Amino acid sequence: MKYNPFLNFCSVLDKAAAACGIAPEDYEVLKHPERELKVALPIIRDDGRLEVFEGYRVQHSSLRGPCKGGIRFHQDVNIDEVKALAAWMTFKCAIVNIPYGGGKGGVQVDPHALSASELEKLTRRYTAAILPLIGPQQDIPAPDVGTNAQSMDWLMDTYSMMHGYAVPGVATGKDIEVGGSLGRTEATGRGIMIITRLVCEAKGMKKARVAVQGAGNVGSISAKLIYERLGFDIVAISDVSGGVYKADGLDMSSVWEHLTAKKLLKDYSAPGVRHISNKELLLCDCDILIPAALENQITAEIASELKAGIVIEAANGPTSVDADSVLAGRGIDVYPDILANAGGVVVSYFEWAQNLQSLYWEEEDVNRMLDKVMVRAFRDVKAAADEYRVTLRLAAYITALKRLTRAAKLRGIFPR
Repeated sequence: MKYNPFLNFCSVLDKAAAACGIAPEDYEVLKHPERELKVALPIIRDDGRLEVFEGYRVQHSSLRGPCKGGIRFHQDVNIDEVKALAAWMTFKCAIVNIPYGGGKGGVQVDPHALSASELEKLTRRYTAAILPLIGPQQDIPAPDVGTNAQSMDWLMDTYSMMHGYAVPGVATGKDIEVGGSLGRTEATGRGIMIITRLVCEAKGMKKARVAVQGAGNVGSISAKLIYERLGFDIVAISDVSGGVYKADGLDMSSVWEHLTAKKLLKDYSAPGVRHISNKELLLCDCDILIPAALENQITAEIASELKAGIVIEAANGPTSVDADSVLAGRGIDVYPDILANAGGVVVSYFEWAQNLQSLYWEEEDVNRMLDKVMVRAFRDVKAAADEYRVTLRLAAYITALKRLTRAAKLRGIFPR
């Protein structure tokens, strides 16, 4: 059976509701995204050819505020993936208790196969196509896999041109010069570092050996901050080309320099470093595994052989439902994506608030507030896990679900 991430979400939702005694009619609406838009995106390629790409924008829930979520440019984007990502955003925002709902967008394209000019055309055309759905009070996009600050700059400019004045609050993750927030680029990775710190403090671990699958913005910054701020050994890290492993810890300063030069890890070499596959990284000898790549990386097969005692999910949906059961049975703690990688949306919220107020914060203030929010969310999820005697994933879902169903009851159903 083909993996369907949205059905994965619904399955976990049902388990969480049953665990805390929430009736099906109280959360049925959360199994149905509010809006799903599919768009055709024609652009003229640099060689003069017309090519049409397929794009999506899904608004899962606006119960607690405007929809919020990234835009993904990837060749495997499909509607079920976008629906799942939008739903996870709803729950992520509820867990960290910020006034957003969940949304997500995507275009089925390999961004590496397009020139900068073609990417700009595609981004602007996509923005124009989803224009009726987005806005500072409706739905606020952000970068995701295959997009970046430049993408959001183009999106903000396109939206602003359509309205006749600058609207920086329509997107987050922008460059500083056009309304971005200090600290936003490293926010998701910093959040992972904070959760890693809190996990180790709770378990009395003074030192840990960490493996990170994925060397994009989230994976590389997570690894760098865990190495620099916590002093932990990064024993393995990988990208699309494969990974590198060193049992007594990689020199992350050297690895970081290699990655920032836009070089692949298959071309990295240093004394004592061994090249491994992404599967080998998942199964390597470490204390903490941080999957920071794409969905469905930890399958039941992988879970049965995992050596790490702790999994901290930096990617969205990296663990399948059946793998979750295997990990729980083996006593491996999984700190779920909707808690662990929420740092990005927290600082996106800060950026949006700064845009609306035209009042900008210092980076140390952003980082201090991020730490405060992540600590509170971690404690809320741990408290739910203890109260209901469930896994941390179910505890995170319960924390969010209780807030969402409470909001739904207070708002009621329109019309009656």
